Amino acid sequence: MHYTFNWSFFFKSIGGKETYLTWLVTAWEWTLTISFFGFLVAFILGAIVGIFRTTNNKYLVTFGNIWTEIFRNIPLLVQIFLWYHVIPHFIPIINKAPRIVLVVMAIGLFTSSRVSENFKSGIQSLSIAQKHAGLALGLNTLQLYWYALLPQAIRIIIPTLTSEAMNIIKNSSVAFAISIAELTMFAMQAQEETARGIEIYLVVSVLYFISAFAVNLISQFIEHKIKIPNQTFVKQ
Repeated sequence: MHYTFNWSFFFKSIGGKETYLTWLVTAWEWTLTISFFGFLVAFILGAIVGIFRTTNNKYLVTFGNIWTEIFRNIPLLVQIFLWYHVIPHFIPIINKAPRIVLVVMAIGLFTSSRVSENFKSGIQSLSIAQKHAGLALGLNTLQLYWYALLPQAIRIIIPTLTSEAMNIIKNSSVAFAISIAELTMFAMQAQEETARGIEIYLVVSVLYFISAFAVNLISQFIEHKIKIPNQTFVKQ
């Protein structure tokens, strides 16, 4: 069956000065906002939990392991529904939080479990002699991680962090489940109103690709800037 593309509907008014194109741009902004803050939460919590899992404190290690197993073994969509429908019954103040905050927390916590694995692997890939040297110089545990171990570990795990950031952009699509007007929500509603599903999903797919590819380029730039020439890491 022959299909005739019609892109002009993007400029059709849907109330006031808004068009499907402006709606699309707004939806893209929501997707990028969710992704940015979701990764920020995941990075901070994942780093903390990952550090806990590499210490000599068995309680911190146990806490980190439990955190990781809980959040990575519950599907993301289920976690969003938990934040939206279940947790407010136990913590009523959450009812006042904007829906985007709930989505950001769900995505951030879900991804933090994966980021913690990245930090754990990065730190453990370093020579144990570096930890002993830092302690011998009089650094306390916090200083040891902040000044010696983390700067090196982050350089090692940039590629895996890039993958997690790209995954967050794709995972942000689940926000449609609680009616946040990001790209997937836009595509579903606009397709129903215009019956131009092919054009809409093509454009939305391109925007997801551009967003993820931009993250990859930024990551490569950062990796190049902070790379230590001719340095190799060997675990001993």
